[in-house]
Amino acid sequence: MWTYNKVLQYPINIKCPNPKLAKFIISQYGGPDGELAASLRYLSQRFGMPDQKSKAILNDVGTEELAHLEMVGTIVHQLTDGASLEEIEKAGLGAYYTDHGVDVYPQSAAGVPFDANCLACKGDPIANLQEDLAAEQKARATYEKLIDLCRDDPDVLDPLKFLRQREIVHFQRFGEALRGVQDKLAEKKFYMNNMNCNNMNNYSNNNNNNCGCGCN
Repeated sequence: MWTYNKVLQYPINIKCPNPKLAKFIISQYGGPDGELAASLRYLSQRFGMPDQKSKAILNDVGTEELAHLEMVGTIVHQLTDGASLEEIEKAGLGAYYTDHGVDVYPQSAAGVPFDANCLACKGDPIANLQEDLAAEQKARATYEKLIDLCRDDPDVLDPLKFLRQREIVHFQRFGEALRGVQDKLAEKKFYMNNMNCNNMNNYSNNNNNNCGCGCN
């Protein structure tokens, strides 16, 4: 159960529309390494984790990724809001405008719609967490490329830097979860056989009855 606060996790106030930048940034909304994929991946994987700590980490990070999805959608919306049709066409968004207007639609920068095939849920906690570590690194790398492309627009640059930093934090948390799961799975289970216990008790009683003086 979530509690929704009607504010963005980090403030976004873009003063000048720029559809060209929106075309690139939308990849972090619906691309294979974007926030929608990340949130669905982590919130789905959490059910198969072997301990409560790793479940909590996946739940926390998956929930935060939903907040990041909201942020990226807001960036894309503000970059296209008020843009002229000529600016949209010049940015290479004519086909996008034909299908979606200026709604925020989940797709990659190349125009490929979101596909759940990018989610990794293998039913193996180690494999899943390794995938999550890689996903956070890919997201960080994507944000760094976007930061390069948006270097002249501080209103866009600021929230992108925040999002990149959060990917680094998520990577660290998944590393913590992986170590915990590895330790959990490496624990040895010891079982005491009832028959052996009875034999040990009989042996102990016999020894106690025999004083060693030959009186028995």
